[in-house]
Amino acid sequence: AQEKKIFTVQGPYPIIRRELRARGWVERKLPGMGRQLEQHRGHQNKQRLETGPSNGGGGQREALLNPCDGAQPFLGITDPLHHPWLPAEKEEEQCDEESNGIHDLMSYLVRDRLPNFIWTNFLDATDPELLQQDNVVNHYARVDAFTTKEGLCLSLQKLPWIEQADPNAFFPRCYRLAIVGEREAFIEDFRLTAARSLLKLALEKAGDRPVRAQQVANSAKGASESHISHPKHSTAWPGSPLYPELVEEALEICEQHLGVLRHQDIDRSTPSPCRTCIDWDRFLQQYYRVAHEGAGLVLTKQQQKQCQNLLQHLAEQLPQLDMEGKLNVWILKPGAESQGRGIICTTRLEEVLQLAWSCTAPSVQMGRWVVQKYVERLLTIFGTKFDIRQWFVVTDWKPLTVWFYQDCYLRFCSRPFSLCHLERARHLCNVSVQKWYKTSPDQDPRVPPDKIWSNKQFQEYLAQLGQADAWHQVLVPGMKAAILSALRSAQDQVRFRKGSFELYGADFLVGEDFQPWLLEINSCPTMSPSSAVTRRLCANVQRDTLCLVLDRKDNPTSSIGAFELIYKE
Repeated sequence: AQEKKIFTVQGPYPIIRRELRARGWVERKLPGMGRQLEQHRGHQNKQRLETGPSNGGGGQREALLNPCDGAQPFLGITDPLHHPWLPAEKEEEQCDEESNGIHDLMSYLVRDRLPNFIWTNFLDATDPELLQQDNVVNHYARVDAFTTKEGLCLSLQKLPWIEQADPNAFFPRCYRLAIVGEREAFIEDFRLTAARSLLKLALEKAGDRPVRAQQVANSAKGASESHISHPKHSTAWPGSPLYPELVEEALEICEQHLGVLRHQDIDRSTPSPCRTCIDWDRFLQQYYRVAHEGAGLVLTKQQQKQCQNLLQHLAEQLPQLDMEGKLNVWILKPGAESQGRGIICTTRLEEVLQLAWSCTAPSVQMGRWVVQKYVERLLTIFGTKFDIRQWFVVTDWKPLTVWFYQDCYLRFCSRPFSLCHLERARHLCNVSVQKWYKTSPDQDPRVPPDKIWSNKQFQEYLAQLGQADAWHQVLVPGMKAAILSALRSAQDQVRFRKGSFELYGADFLVGEDFQPWLLEINSCPTMSPSSAVTRRLCANVQRDTLCLVLDRKDNPTSSIGAFELIYKE
């Protein structure tokens, strides 16, 4: 059965190659020209990382596995109209191949055969029309419906029509700025969020004195404190302008919005409070001065009670009311990029709209941006922002079959979290972003130097906070539910075939109430280790994936490592 155990690996996956050889599989290596092109492509990727955003790599396809006997190519140049290039998380090049020896000889002997198992790090390497029934491939086609920011945003908008689930409960609200209706909805959302934020700021006044916004970074003096970062407030600066009418206007806006929410049906046809006679330009400018420039507010006791009641009622209607904070920070992302490229945080409506239309990068022309509410009230560790990279595998789409990996890792930023400073080093946890920054002198020394933790270390930290149950009772169930909702929302868009599978990496933030918030889902999650933790975990997840998709076929009772079946239709 040797002819059924031929594999090809394209990309830096030494673990996959080693594990398959140990199972008795024979590698059909890339031909010489393919190797040169692959190295050239790796060099171009490196250059693109250094010089700016990628255009998706559509012009860098190459013929990889052309059988030498003239048979029809199995992998090769594909029609971009039928097989669009999708951005994978790029890998850093690794030298993992033996240049000589028995493996080269065996590869030569199977040079005319088509591989039965293909593991590749870019998504359109295989032509699905040429795949045979028993070929195993590590990708599905058309997964951009949930593995790009733009695709996930659109798919989750459809979720309430597919199942009884509210994406606002696990996915920060998101808009595609190229779509006129969504751009208008974002502008409305920004205004309403400013009004709610103003009520929150007003309630934090000290006694009867006006207050100003002032971000205070976490001091991180002990494990049981400073794990939550959010703005604090103090007395307004002497001589600061006061806006006595601003609270009244915000109350009016929020009361109208609450009325809309209570009578809103699924098609959102109810008139918006943003179409009132409020002078929104003036309102937002005054809000900016209160939230970001120290201007004061005047709040009567009656208004204080009104603010409390309104926010309480709005919280019953808006799942994101708490996490959205009170500084109205939004994050602007190119809709089809990865690795944190092009991402900007901002607090001003005019900046969002100007940035979205002024960028000339090919991948974001025509306004293909998404704008998403920033999670302001998030859990920090030692005063530092982090996110979670969580793996899962789909082995079938009909019926949808999903396996959750029970190990994951945390990625830390290089500088302490602050909403007054919106630079990338404080707010983007991607390893590809943080590797360019040195740890700042004001960073808590307990933050790991390699900026990575395992989930086991995180669980130990939660136990120190007195929240030992949060991982298994809140975080893990929340991540599973969010992943399944995202997959079901995009299920009808994926090009499905039996015999394929795919390993994905989902990224989550953690709210200060320990609820996970899904940020994105990556196809081709990086397997290049950046730390001792990722070296171990990335190797394990690759080994366990092969156990899941190969060993289980021959022996349904064989070990699948840390994978857990969480859904099968």
